[in-house]
Amino acid sequence: MVTGGTSRQGERLLDLVAVMDRLRSPGGCPWDATQTHASLVPFLLEETYEAVEAIEAGDSAALREELGDLLLQVVFHARVAAEDAAAPWTIDDVAAGIVDKLVARHPHVFGDAEAATPEDVETRWAELKRAQKGRTSAVDGVPLAQPALSLATQLMSRAERAGLVVDVPGPTVTTDATISPEAVGELLLGVVALARAAGVDAEAALREAARGYAGRVRAVEATDRTARADRTDPPDR
Repeated sequence: MVTGGTSRQGERLLDLVAVMDRLRSPGGCPWDATQTHASLVPFLLEETYEAVEAIEAGDSAALREELGDLLLQVVFHARVAAEDAAAPWTIDDVAAGIVDKLVARHPHVFGDAEAATPEDVETRWAELKRAQKGRTSAVDGVPLAQPALSLATQLMSRAERAGLVVDVPGPTVTTDATISPEAVGELLLGVVALARAAGVDAEAALREAARGYAGRVRAVEATDRTARADRTDPPDR
């Protein structure tokens, strides 16, 4: 284990890796030794939400602590994966992967590409990600298991950035730029109350609607691709 004062930023991460190794090794902690990727999922989610709560509260000390708990989850999962006889990987593989990704996704920093604004960066990031992962839809890669409100928001954001006009069924709601967060919150609270009165799971209902929206995004994209292909086809002779 690394001990004493550190001379280089990040050295204490080696201490965390060493502690996790001790906990999972014979003679370590019996609880830690029995955990799996699946059993750790609730803790990963809990620590993530606690970090978000600290950010929203503006509590820097709490955020530092919660990020440590979240970092533990990353190291824990990597240690579990290192024991996989079929396809092991380690915390070094995790770090190497994200380093390579950051370098590849920032050619305006590590290469000779140009990106003058944050919007330019976002556009290039999306293009590189789509090309590297072989994605054909703006909504490919959106995690459908996330909470329904964030799922719906992310799907709509992806469609908007792609310049797609996708139907959103339901009552017309004002898009006045002056509408307050409090008004939106009260509207959502009213929807939840309406759902409860009707015996409907609001989270599940919105998730299903969001998945339907994703389907309509793909339908619009398919229509656009067909229209572009028709415009480029040579005329009949």
